Amino acid sequence: MSNVIADIRETLLPLYGKEEAMALTRIICCEMLGQSSVDFFLGKDIALSSNQKTFLQSILERLHDFEPIQYIQQQAPFCGKRFYVAPGVLIPRPETEELVQLVTERIPSDASVLDIGTGSGCIAISLSLALPDAIIVACDISEKALTIARINNERLQGKVSFFQTDILTYQPPTTETGMYDAIVSNPPYITIKEADSMAPNVLDYEPHEALFVPNDDPMLFYRKIGLLGLTMLKSDGLLAFEINQAYGQVVKELLVSQGYQDVQLMQDICHNDRFVFAKNTK
Repeated sequence: MSNVIADIRETLLPLYGKEEAMALTRIICCEMLGQSSVDFFLGKDIALSSNQKTFLQSILERLHDFEPIQYIQQQAPFCGKRFYVAPGVLIPRPETEELVQLVTERIPSDASVLDIGTGSGCIAISLSLALPDAIIVACDISEKALTIARINNERLQGKVSFFQTDILTYQPPTTETGMYDAIVSNPPYITIKEADSMAPNVLDYEPHEALFVPNDDPMLFYRKIGLLGLTMLKSDGLLAFEINQAYGQVVKELLVSQGYQDVQLMQDICHNDRFVFAKNTK
């Protein structure tokens, strides 16, 4: 293994463990310092300019403080694209890619879709790119998040319309009654008591308003969005949630109690309860 690769890996190993340290090393070398993947896996050394050495030192210092590599790169992969991310939006997760795929399979190609709590815009824009004839609308409480989402929409040539609102107090106008074929949301779902078990690169950097719900009301967003769906979804419209794996049955029972039909709890690729789908039959 080359000196530069070995030095990076050994610097990160005590902080991140073997597998993550190696993954970060590959990202630094191949995506940030310009080494080819072949040369990296062959262990060839990298000749760094003085500017690259300064750049590398800055990266390692930020990783030492557990800043997410995606914020350092200002990008995160999602559904085959690179989304711009920065503090103020959640970093897109692989599980959410599964949600996009599952929703795409369940709605018409010209569907009208509302994405609630869009963050970086990864769900809404990915749906727009997968379904170019669809009408996609997305909202968030954070103006900073919406600024980032609009940048992604422009860069990736999505066709998403955005608006700012607090969904917990949102009262849809009559023009939105029965407007959507689908409502999709990956809302805040981590209870505050779970914070102690979270990694510092999440807890110290990602926006808490996009992560946490009160300990005494983990269903806060699901309940509100479920009620909105009864008004805003078309008959037989789809409600699609990403969920906290600890509350799969609870979310399912909530939607049944609200009058939804064909409520399905599904697992992600890691076999954790992760998605709930339901149909509005009113």
